[in-house]
Amino acid sequence: MAKLILIRHTKSEWNALGLWTGWTDVPLADEGREQAKTTAEHVRDLTINRAYTSTLKRVKETWDIIQKTLGWNVPTAEDAALNERHYGVYTGKNKWEIQKEVGEDEFKRIRRSWNHPIPKGETLEDVYKRAVPFFEKEILPQLKAGKTIALIASGNSLRALVKRLENLSEEEVLNLEFGIGEAYVYDIDASGSIVGKEIRAANPEKGKI
Repeated sequence: MAKLILIRHTKSEWNALGLWTGWTDVPLADEGREQAKTTAEHVRDLTINRAYTSTLKRVKETWDIIQKTLGWNVPTAEDAALNERHYGVYTGKNKWEIQKEVGEDEFKRIRRSWNHPIPKGETLEDVYKRAVPFFEKEILPQLKAGKTIALIASGNSLRALVKRLENLSEEEVLNLEFGIGEAYVYDIDASGSIVGKEIRAANPEKGKI
């Protein structure tokens, strides 16, 4: 049976500072490099046929460390369709300061909602419209053929994919948190349907970074 492994990159320099990152191409923090080694141990038992990453440095660095830790050399491709959401006018701003300015309800809409607009940025729906077609064209056929695929990306591109995979409503995806360094491991049958799921390397700071 095929498996799909979704891995969120570990802590970046801007994650550590509480800044909205989006498309800004920052590296991992030292803590993030250590986290990637921990994530690696949680997927050591898996045999991965192919991997996909976004084009962002923090994502590729996470995957490089995982592979180096495990002694893997998995064929890997990258694509901008898997990049994080563009945070527009909020890029580089401290999310916790913005939370105080706009209030909890608006903050949650900015950060997690399906289609709440951000000036000069993207909604989660926008991310879905680029990430999901890529998944369906490039990755789903391989899963149906029995391959095990790893996809390493950022929080919102992964949330968009989970919405599609688990058929979540707009309200359900609002409450979905995909923690830094976590791995969602799905069992996929020959029709491409999910028949099992587990979350590995669960992050106790989920939603707080």
